[in-house]
Amino acid sequence: MLICLEHARVFDGQDVSQDTDGYVIVEDERIVEVGAGRPPAVTFQRRLDCGGGFLMPGLIDAHFHAYSPSFNISGNDRMTPQLLALHARRVLEGTLKRGFTTVRDAAGGDLSLWLAIEQGLIRGPRFFYSGKALSQTGGHGDMRNPGEIEPCGCTSYSGSITRVVDGVDAVRQAAREELRKGAHQIKIFVSGGGLSPSDPMWMPQFTDAEISAAVEEAATRRTYVMAHCHTDDGARRCVENGVRSIEHGTLINRDSTAAMIASAGAFVVPTLSVAHVLMRHASALGIPPASVAKIEAIGEQMFESIDLCRQAGVQLGFGTDLLDHLYHVNQGGEFELRGRVSPAIEVLRSATSVNARLMGQAESIGSLRAGLLADLVLIDGDPVADLGIMGRPERMPLVIRGGQFIRNLMPTVEA
Repeated sequence: MLICLEHARVFDGQDVSQDTDGYVIVEDERIVEVGAGRPPAVTFQRRLDCGGGFLMPGLIDAHFHAYSPSFNISGNDRMTPQLLALHARRVLEGTLKRGFTTVRDAAGGDLSLWLAIEQGLIRGPRFFYSGKALSQTGGHGDMRNPGEIEPCGCTSYSGSITRVVDGVDAVRQAAREELRKGAHQIKIFVSGGGLSPSDPMWMPQFTDAEISAAVEEAATRRTYVMAHCHTDDGARRCVENGVRSIEHGTLINRDSTAAMIASAGAFVVPTLSVAHVLMRHASALGIPPASVAKIEAIGEQMFESIDLCRQAGVQLGFGTDLLDHLYHVNQGGEFELRGRVSPAIEVLRSATSVNARLMGQAESIGSLRAGLLADLVLIDGDPVADLGIMGRPERMPLVIRGGQFIRNLMPTVEA
């Protein structure tokens, strides 16, 4: 089917037109032409009038959790796989309707969910999964309480989204196993975190040799490692050991660290939404006081870290890290939070072309140009002037994934 979307202000993933005469032509699942003025005189099966709206690539959430229906990780661990999958379906389908046509699952996502989406059993976004994230004993991914004792006397833990491995050989084997099961990238933990019960935020996790082992194994599959990391020291260790994607980076506070990240060509993926939700709803969510204190400690520093990184030229991705379907509705709110410290055009690039580059998918998604997959979102308004619009799905009258209409409230142009 040949479709023309016309009378639009086009943001191609890098630059935005100031005029509203842009058009994008889609044939089947791919873009065949992006231009301005009068579309070519060919026969279109459908022509849609975008009414001067803001037409852009489909959004990408590079830090996503499908298998986390609650902020109560221990409770999630006790759910059956079937129930977790049903929760994931609700989250994924809602995410697509919010204009996110691609997500990178940061922990837990697996082959089953990927296949369900590919086979049309779930109408969800493109799904790049890490398998279970790898943690050391007592690290951020070890969700056992300090007083918890394994009945069998074992020292390992494997939950709904993470698994514990210790030592170079164990990390190497675990990475190989997740890659065998189709993981698109490997996720590890390099610093403490907010919800984990036994590790302080400043705690360094995994040795350099363990980090390098994960990186080496990912490289054998021509992919990369993403690392949960809040601290400045942790970010330096990530760069020194070949990690491509530094998640959160909330406590990066040295110019030299930001310069090191930029020079290495690594990425930082800020995730402001999750901290915002936790600080506002900690009591309702039953978050323990110790975790609340850790989250509050990063407070304003996370904005300062983003500013430091962007001034150093670090490539900044876009992620939300939200758990619980009740709070996934805040996904688009990440744009407004990021806008407090970054120009709107940079935030829009982060959620499209920068994320695509980060994930090694720049030749498929993240931009509007001929040959790429036809993932598009139309915004009723100007997000360059008001990023708050991005958090309002009702202002997205058109969502297309691979040439398929997810939402279409646009009038057809008469031939």
